[in-house]
Amino acid sequence: MPQVELSAGPLTYLDTGGDGPVVVLLHGVAMDGSLWRNVVPALREDHRCVLPTLPLGAHRTPMREDADLSVLGVARLVAEFLDALDLRDVTLVLSDWGGAQALVADGRDERIGRLVLTSCEAFDNYPPGLPGRNLHAAARLPGGTAAAFALLRLRAARRLPMTWGWMTRRPVPAEVMDAWFRPLWTSAAIRRDLRRYVLGVPPREELLRWSEELRRFDRPALVLWAAEDRVMPPEHGRRLASILPRCTHEEIPDAYTLLPEDRPDAVAARLRAFLEATGTDAGRADGAGGAAEQP
Repeated sequence: MPQVELSAGPLTYLDTGGDGPVVVLLHGVAMDGSLWRNVVPALREDHRCVLPTLPLGAHRTPMREDADLSVLGVARLVAEFLDALDLRDVTLVLSDWGGAQALVADGRDERIGRLVLTSCEAFDNYPPGLPGRNLHAAARLPGGTAAAFALLRLRAARRLPMTWGWMTRRPVPAEVMDAWFRPLWTSAAIRRDLRRYVLGVPPREELLRWSEELRRFDRPALVLWAAEDRVMPPEHGRRLASILPRCTHEEIPDAYTLLPEDRPDAVAARLRAFLEATGTDAGRADGAGGAAEQP
């Protein structure tokens, strides 16, 4: 995969290439761009899809020891990534991870032309739900992160509510989850990076301020939420939609948090309709273009 050197270390990414409007798709904790593997085929014919692997546990190369991997620190890395590839007027799409709120609040959103939030962290739901609180508790204990992910070598354990059972209605293919978790199984430095993120949550007042700052995001936005979500409350999706000035909101049935896993068909259809309705002809990269890769 191509990679770009940022202040915290190298970020790898998948890039479908081409000169079409740019869609940047982001993932959550202990995942990578393969979360979007069933959505990208519906977009790639006429859009350039870029999928960075954020330092949230599924990355293969550790970040620098002094890297800021707090929630805000990772949001700033997303802004650095867009700068490094000179991506402009991008459609930024998030699932699970809520860092767009920090990015906007920090004033680093100038390259974002459209924002799409699918069931993700919002308001003070950090760490999110039972799985997030479980991981946070583990990260506070010596060796806790290693133990938490060692449990996930057992495929039956992945369907427990405190792990991944409430993240998807349907099991994620075992080989996909194995690839997500392998860096955490094999690298103490990767576990260190994830622990920094999990413990790098600011006070509740700051989290709520970030969400309120979305009021100044005056570009088109789409909020897609899982109607049956047990980790990211559907009410949060409705609240986000009421804050964003130019927002469309929809709830998707028969799905939990990871909509790209449970309902890739619906996500792809809603994304295409949103992109067509808001116009993406200007969303092109003026600078470096990655080699075509298949997510």
